[in-house]
Amino acid sequence: MRDNNGLFLTQMMRPLSKFLDDRMRSILLLFSATIIAFIWANSSYSDSYYALWDTLITVSIGRYGISNSLGHWINDALMAYFFFVIGLEIKRELLVGELSSIENAILPAIAAVGGMVFPALIYLLLTQGGPGHAGWGIPMATDIAFSLACLTALGSSIPLALKVFLMALAIFDDMGAILVIALFYTEQISLVNLGFGFIILSVSAFLNFKGVRKTYPYALLGIALWVTFFLSGIHATIAGVLLAFTIPARARHNQTQFISEAEGIINSFPNGDFHLMCTDETQRKMMKKLKVSVDNLDSPLQKLEDKLYPFVNYLVLPVFALANAGVNLGQGNGTISSMSPVFWGIAAGLVIGKPIGITLLSWLSVRFGIAQLPSGIMWMQIWAMSCLAGIGFTMSLFITNLAFSDPLLIHQAKLAIIIGSILSAFLGMAVFFLFNAIRRAK
Repeated sequence: MRDNNGLFLTQMMRPLSKFLDDRMRSILLLFSATIIAFIWANSSYSDSYYALWDTLITVSIGRYGISNSLGHWINDALMAYFFFVIGLEIKRELLVGELSSIENAILPAIAAVGGMVFPALIYLLLTQGGPGHAGWGIPMATDIAFSLACLTALGSSIPLALKVFLMALAIFDDMGAILVIALFYTEQISLVNLGFGFIILSVSAFLNFKGVRKTYPYALLGIALWVTFFLSGIHATIAGVLLAFTIPARARHNQTQFISEAEGIINSFPNGDFHLMCTDETQRKMMKKLKVSVDNLDSPLQKLEDKLYPFVNYLVLPVFALANAGVNLGQGNGTISSMSPVFWGIAAGLVIGKPIGITLLSWLSVRFGIAQLPSGIMWMQIWAMSCLAGIGFTMSLFITNLAFSDPLLIHQAKLAIIIGSILSAFLGMAVFFLFNAIRRAK
């Protein structure tokens, strides 16, 4: 880790700050929405909870329209914004972040593979081709927001390198989940609609190539892309990820050009103070030039991230949790549900498969010289972090809706996700406390 490089550290800290500063409030909101959904689904008003998400909503233009329940609109349309932001984040990390260097990316990449393969194998072993075998992708996911929140709650005892490692691992995990959704959780594919989708995607990429930096053309193309993917049979949220990769990520000016241009504008700014508002047209023209100069230093990708993060964190994810985390413990006899192969496959995959897969493959890659352990990080910390990676919540709930149509299997899966994620959080934090106690004792 190049911690002594100021520029690199700044780049490395930027994505982390999105989660570790004011994003903590969004995590609390997400947690609150989960609790509300759970209480609502188990209250005397549980019928209203399920009836709300079954409400039919139709969006039409002329004689063409799409009808879906409110729950499906949330999972198919609103979550496309979430996947779009994930796509923007992945692209940025590949270009200038932790994943831009093979040296830094190889260990979290290998760890992420272990954290996806082992839970899936445990799930398949426990379900053994039964009616819930399609849910093998559910325990593969890691919820980066909740995992990083647990690390942050532990305070300054957690080294920065470990937070960066977890974030890089979770991004690779997101890539894997996206591939799994695209390849294995799709309906019958309509090649015609898929072809139209890739034509739209090509137009978006062409606009990027031609230097179009306004965001509204990409937004319009994104809507059309979502519709074509929805009709193609491939899950429509994948359109958000693919569109994100066509968004321009390069600044027009570098630091030297910006300073030179901004200094020229400021130095030639006309004299003339004002008390209420600026009315001098020459001054206003110079202000607009300065705004353009600042705009040239920022990239459309970064601007979209900044604009959409609050929308996704404060609206999309809480609404998703509210619509999907409501598990009625009395549904289908809770005892039978808790003893089902689906329940144990998911719970064991998250609580056991994640830490074993991440820690084992990390150790093997370091042992055989494929990768290096980040400076200042101990193996017990890797183990504790890998336990926190078992918090699957958001993506696991999302894949559940794709894997199952049987309400009982969905119930069992959601119950396992909630319990498995809670156990993973407690286990990870307990290992961190144990590590700190051992270190202090020495």
